[in-house]
Amino acid sequence: MTHALVSILVAGIFCQWLAWRFRLPAIVLLAACGLLLGPITGWIEPSVDFGNGLIAVTSLFVAIILFEGGLNLQFHELRETAQVTRRLTSIGVLFAWGIGICVAHYVGGLSWGVASLLGAILVVTGPTVIMPLLKHAKLNRRTASYLKWEGIINDPIGVLLAVLVYQYLLYSGEGPALQSIFASLGLALATSVILGGGIAYGLGHCFRKGWIPEYLKAPSIIACVLAVYALSDLVQHESGLLATTLMGIVMGNMGLRSLDEMRRFKEYVTLILVSFLFVVLTASLTKTALQSIHWQLVAMVFGFVFFVRPLAVFLATIRTDCSWQDRVLIAWIAPRGVVAAASAGAFAPALIDAGFEDAQYLVPAVFMLIFATILAHGFSLGPLTKLLKLGSPGTGRILIVGASPWTVELATALKKINQEVVIADTEWGRLQSARQQGVDTWFGEVLSDMAEEAMALDNIYTVLAATGNNHYNSMVCNHFAPHLGRHRVFQPYDSGYESNKRVVSETRRGITAFSANISFAELWTRMIKGWAIRKTVITDTYSEKDFLAKLPDDAVRLAIIPDNGKLEWLSQKTRKLQTGDTVISFVPPEASEPEQEPEIEISPKLPA
Repeated sequence: MTHALVSILVAGIFCQWLAWRFRLPAIVLLAACGLLLGPITGWIEPSVDFGNGLIAVTSLFVAIILFEGGLNLQFHELRETAQVTRRLTSIGVLFAWGIGICVAHYVGGLSWGVASLLGAILVVTGPTVIMPLLKHAKLNRRTASYLKWEGIINDPIGVLLAVLVYQYLLYSGEGPALQSIFASLGLALATSVILGGGIAYGLGHCFRKGWIPEYLKAPSIIACVLAVYALSDLVQHESGLLATTLMGIVMGNMGLRSLDEMRRFKEYVTLILVSFLFVVLTASLTKTALQSIHWQLVAMVFGFVFFVRPLAVFLATIRTDCSWQDRVLIAWIAPRGVVAAASAGAFAPALIDAGFEDAQYLVPAVFMLIFATILAHGFSLGPLTKLLKLGSPGTGRILIVGASPWTVELATALKKINQEVVIADTEWGRLQSARQQGVDTWFGEVLSDMAEEAMALDNIYTVLAATGNNHYNSMVCNHFAPHLGRHRVFQPYDSGYESNKRVVSETRRGITAFSANISFAELWTRMIKGWAIRKTVITDTYSEKDFLAKLPDDAVRLAIIPDNGKLEWLSQKTRKLQTGDTVISFVPPEASEPEQEPEIEISPKLPA
């Protein structure tokens, strides 16, 4: 078991890194890795290596994943997408179920009972696959919100619907069975609200009162999530996923002070769990299951991808404020994931024992659809987003925090060379100059809840916190670092940074910006003395050596813009310049400018 566990974890994280490095959908690589380790090479056999505990572990992991997904569901997003989201998670589920039953029966050749169960399982889209795809495709916030809310909410709804169908089949559809189903549904909803919502509220209250220390908050949440799942399942079978999802939604909207740290911890845990589950579930496929696939099942899978989902979405979004571009993308994007695979694996054996022989096709059919949707949607979401123009605006934006004469001149200079810049400040008057220069601005506190909701701050890929307060600059950098990466948050040099141990420590601040140790105050002072911002293009005839030879000794190199157009703020560790790089420098007024030098002044000199 040890070698199997280690192999799965190492391979899963390696696939995640490959996906990041080569900008590929992680789920595709994880699924391929599971097939390679499982049925192809036989290196791992999850059913043998982990035994009967595999199903229980899978269920607990899925509960944690759904809770983490619930934490990310913010009500301010629902205000923008409420109508469409309600449709997709209510009548959209019924349309998808009904149409799916017909396709499974008439095309797949399954009995009505098994077709009903398969249709219920496949109404889910799954946050384990939706969330990685959204990060990869960089959709605009509104469209991404549709898919995110639907995926997270429909997962427990689909499982609950599948459980009700499963119970109906076992009771042969008799009158008492129908009464039992409605009773089970009511009990599941009540249990989820009482346990999921109640424990979330109680735990949040304990956090606010300081009854739980900081270092125990994240472990307490995980323990409570698992407890809610187990207790809900004891009261009503398979209601645990609904309860944990509701628990996440409640806690995510309570405005808890420590929630950002806990959310990041949960994201790390979820990344490991998703990697583990996808490799395990695909590795669980047996050669016998693969050999049972026939042409009708293949045709049925195509029917679910190209007919069931599109028709269900178009019917559900009739007479809504959803644009036709959004409807097309939502209708196409519906990857299935861990929950669908786990549900099929849990229900199939019992149905086969109950006399439903065609239940043997549940697992291979679900996995075929998982692979088909992962491949089709994973590789098409990005191009389709661009085709329908539903991506975040531009190729990426530079956020400069703090509107001062120097940062406004810098932003203006960058705008002139086609860089998308937005300046944020808490003082409306300080933003006036930037607005007059045509630079995008955002008025408000970038650390506020309003900033999280602001469309103006979407698609930021690098931050320069350049206010006169180094402690505040450090706070801004720490705020954006988990989302953008530590290597993309910068702040000016702190004049007391090297000698005074009482300043903000290196581990709690952004990277020191620019090639020289120059403070924010010194930048402003030099600009008043007539210093200017210039760009220089490195070419085959004008190399890095030529550029450095003519650059004044006290000039400051601020940034490099490579061929891809994404600005890179420079730090003390500058990289070697390459042909095609555009260098942004801050130079003194007396800097000479030979005719052959491809250097252009892009900000006006101010009089001393």
